Amino acid sequence: MDEKNYAEVLIDGNVYTLGGSEEQAYLQKVAAYINDKIAVLKAQPGFTRQNKDYQEVMIYLNLADDYFKTLQEAKMLRAQKDELEKEIYSLKHELVGAQMKLEAKKKEDHTANGK
Repeated sequence: MDEKNYAEVLIDGNVYTLGGSEEQAYLQKVAAYINDKIAVLKAQPGFTRQNKDYQEVMIYLNLADDYFKTLQEAKMLRAQKDELEKEIYSLKHELVGAQMKLEAKKKEDHTANGK
């Protein structure tokens, strides 16, 4: 069983104790990301004049937007990786074929020169 790590983090001016199997540095990094997202939203004109429920929903929506965009990017990168692996396999296959032809040609030349 993984050991549980705890970290006190500051999120939007409040101290929270987070616990998880991740390292404390990771938990701090997550809290910093959330703080950055909140700061960006609070810097937008009129955001802080909205009620707290609205502000929270906007924060959640922005975090979800980041998540889904990152997920889409990861899918795209996986697809690119798969295509590159196929291309590498094809190129290796071509290389082996060319090497075999070269060896056959060398043998042919050696046999022709040796007679």
